[in-house]
Amino acid sequence: MISGLDHVVVLVGDIKAGATAYQTLLARAPAWQSSGDGVERVLFTLDNMTLELMSPSGYSVTADRIRAVLAGQGDGLASICFRTPDIARMHRRLDRLALKPEPIADAESRDTATGATLSWRRTRAATEATRGVRLFFLELAKERPRSAATADAPMTAMDHVVVSTADPERTAALYGARLGLDMALDRSHPDWGRLMFFRCGDLIVEVVQRPGANLDQAQDKLWGLSWRVADIDATRARLVSAGVDVSDVRTGRKPGTRVLTVRNGTCGIPTLLVERTALMPAS
Repeated sequence: MISGLDHVVVLVGDIKAGATAYQTLLARAPAWQSSGDGVERVLFTLDNMTLELMSPSGYSVTADRIRAVLAGQGDGLASICFRTPDIARMHRRLDRLALKPEPIADAESRDTATGATLSWRRTRAATEATRGVRLFFLELAKERPRSAATADAPMTAMDHVVVSTADPERTAALYGARLGLDMALDRSHPDWGRLMFFRCGDLIVEVVQRPGANLDQAQDKLWGLSWRVADIDATRARLVSAGVDVSDVRTGRKPGTRVLTVRNGTCGIPTLLVERTALMPAS
């Protein structure tokens, strides 16, 4: 029922500053910009998903809700939206799984630069049933335009989105047994905790339980993002020259990867860059 991760939503207090930060990080231009219902949106679309920045710009129920979230936690991750080829079927499944989906809604967006339109149908599971993480489900009428590269060594795709939990068994049951994502890895280590990887199209939903983390047992948290790059050394050099604070390149915990940490310019989101140095096995 889920064919991939359609997009992640990041709330920002300043849409221009957020868009500039992510254009610098991704080395890609916004592919779509729109406004309506008191909200401004900027979208960056890569090979396997879209990053949507949202900021309040007027007065509406949605704008007030975003302002309240920003006041409480600042810029950061707000929700994730899964792609489905059949929203009606997806809605029935969510209902059977007691995830209490909202009625299916039709939506449309118009790009302010070109006047082009996009339409989709979506629903949302009840947040109390998804362990505090806002999960949307969307059937898109046509593909979004891609973000053009603006510099050398751009990000190519998302590698994984990270969900932090204090109860990995229940979270694994949600993403695996209930939503139907395939578990590709379950690994524990005394220093960095437990990692579970769930395949979602061409990327991974990573569930992490960190030792000693003081988290609510009933509430998970959208925690971080990881971006895929073709040449991590070239990407690091580009970011350093742009004034972004990044770590040295190191060997990743997942076999066949090299990684680095981005320390600023991410709107408060813990961010990792990943280069795949070897072809990963199917399972």
